[in-house]
Amino acid sequence: MDHVWYVAYGSNLALERFRCYLSGGRPQGGARVYPGCRNPNPPARTAPVTVAGGLVFGGASKVWGGGSAFYDPAAASELAGRAYLLTSEQLADVAAQEMWRDPGGTYALELAALLPNVTELHSLGPGRYETVVRLGTHDDLPMYTITHGTVADLDPVAPTASYLRWIATGLVEAHGWTVDRVVDYLHAAPGVRLGWTPGALRSALDGGAGGGG
Repeated sequence: MDHVWYVAYGSNLALERFRCYLSGGRPQGGARVYPGCRNPNPPARTAPVTVAGGLVFGGASKVWGGGSAFYDPAAASELAGRAYLLTSEQLADVAAQEMWRDPGGTYALELAALLPNVTELHSLGPGRYETVVRLGTHDDLPMYTITHGTVADLDPVAPTASYLRWIATGLVEAHGWTVDRVVDYLHAAPGVRLGWTPGALRSALDGGAGGGG
């Protein structure tokens, strides 16, 4: 496969943040400088998508602190995502960086070779973003995302404000949501209400999600 859709559902919903995975750099509020992909070109296209499943927060994010965002395919809800049209090599390099591995390294090469054979879900390892999920197709091209293989085993953990702001910014960019709709969506995700009331969440997002109009 030449081009595929990578479906982001966490902070990569925001294009400015996702560019750090493509061309390198450190996102505002993040604690990591990303090396970037071997091919740093921007996505050929982007598209808002909604798929079955849900958003959950758990584990411990090394970049943001607090819980990390994961996709739960078994959740009885819907996940709001943003699809980026990338080369399969770029998607593999993005996934490698999620696991703090080198773009173009063994993991990235293995994943790129595996993609055509992933029909549903495939775990390359026990790491937090080592499971690839095929989410169907969009415009006749396959959609993939990455998550934890056993999301149900993760204890819910509240995410930090900086992380939530990037997610909110991406939801506004991709789906055109209002801040109130973003608050409802995020507060329903397991983990968020452990650290956030709807009012506190709205206050935290007003400067981030609201800035995009």
